Amino acid sequence: MRVWFPGGLPGAFPRALATLALSGVAGLGLAADASGQPPNIVLIISDDHGWPDYGFMGSDVARTPHLDRLASRSLVFTRGYLPSPVCRPSLATLATGLYPHQHGITGNDPPGAWPRDAWDPANRATMERVFARNENVTELLARSGYSGHQSGKWWEGNPLDHGFAAAMTHGDVTRRGRHGDEGLRIGREGLEPIFDFMRGLQGPEGQRAPFFIWYAPFLPHTPHDPPDRLLSKYLHGDRHERVARYLAMVEWLDETVGELLQFLDERGLADNTAVLYVADNGWIAEESNEAQQRSRAKMSPYDMGVRTPVMVHWPGHVDPRRDETTLVSSVDIVPTILGIAGIARPEGLPGVDLRDKAGLAGRTSVFGATFAHTAVDVDRPEANLKYRTVVREDGWKLVLPHLPNRDVTLMIRGAIAEWMRFEPELYNVLSDPFETRDLSSEHPELVSELRAEIQGWWRVPDRE
Repeated sequence: MRVWFPGGLPGAFPRALATLALSGVAGLGLAADASGQPPNIVLIISDDHGWPDYGFMGSDVARTPHLDRLASRSLVFTRGYLPSPVCRPSLATLATGLYPHQHGITGNDPPGAWPRDAWDPANRATMERVFARNENVTELLARSGYSGHQSGKWWEGNPLDHGFAAAMTHGDVTRRGRHGDEGLRIGREGLEPIFDFMRGLQGPEGQRAPFFIWYAPFLPHTPHDPPDRLLSKYLHGDRHERVARYLAMVEWLDETVGELLQFLDERGLADNTAVLYVADNGWIAEESNEAQQRSRAKMSPYDMGVRTPVMVHWPGHVDPRRDETTLVSSVDIVPTILGIAGIARPEGLPGVDLRDKAGLAGRTSVFGATFAHTAVDVDRPEANLKYRTVVREDGWKLVLPHLPNRDVTLMIRGAIAEWMRFEPELYNVLSDPFETRDLSSEHPELVSELRAEIQGWWRVPDRE
């Protein structure tokens, strides 16, 4: 039997009961447009994308005209956070609505030497078994009549086993199916598989079933091999080629988003389609491999690893506005999707529907955890823990190391990042968004207060 996590209730309520369950949340649009057609849902997940690297987030270098236009028509939260700064646990959160220590996926690979043992079928099956204990959003949508399509990143075996009606990824580890396999062609080689799927759901009498699109392209993720027409825009001045390549990849991602949105417009689907956007983790483009490995981004507990803008676009149901103060988290994505679809959320989900102003107003902090890239024990999340974090609405952020695991390597191939420390660090990310000034020695009482808040979220012994 699949559960959300111990104490949760499996399954979804019938649509009529779901509508009743949602009706008490003031200001939320409910499923179905005037024609009675339930809304389509598109989830866009970019990959290894730094939070400042968008035009609408203030960049004067990264060109993202299509995402900027989407932002201008969306509910945009600029202070979004991810519960983990690496893709597999982050994506599992986007599928389940749970924190990694709840859904159990805390690293990219199971125990053993990477990458050799990562391809062992029995080894891979241990983590897929952990994921399969959870119910995921696609399964809930499928029970309510949605037809789901998967493309891009997907780590948990065959997507068809997890509620999708169609998938690009096969997930067969004996065929090198580790983190998306054939699905990683999406975006880089066009969007026709998604377009064909949506065309197939439209007949002479209109759309036959509402769809859910999981679009998680391998963009702007390495390899940074953009088309020359894009790279040439960024290769000038004293900019290093590695940085130029990353920026061109960001624009390439943006182009694919534009193509997807244009297709929805041309097929007459845009008005009844909700589009959500989030990145899976952050990135910093460095000039050398060594500097990249030392960066305080992917695999790190700092904001360049765990912060992302979050967008919700649904014409006629979600009023466009920019929110620069409210804290949101990717654990909010599943409750939002279920709310848009009119499906009652199972008990135990920690997130909030992003359209629920009152619910978000009650949030004072968001939490996260950084784990070893390669798991030590797939059944004990705390065995893989390196850091826990809390960010408060007033900007104070505590980075709390998990000292019992200080000898567990965080990075791949045994490399230890230069930034790793074994004492708590305190920052104010409102006044110091790039976390350059550790203020823990100046505010020991605040460190103690935030440590207690982290323990209240997920209690583990943080000292030997």
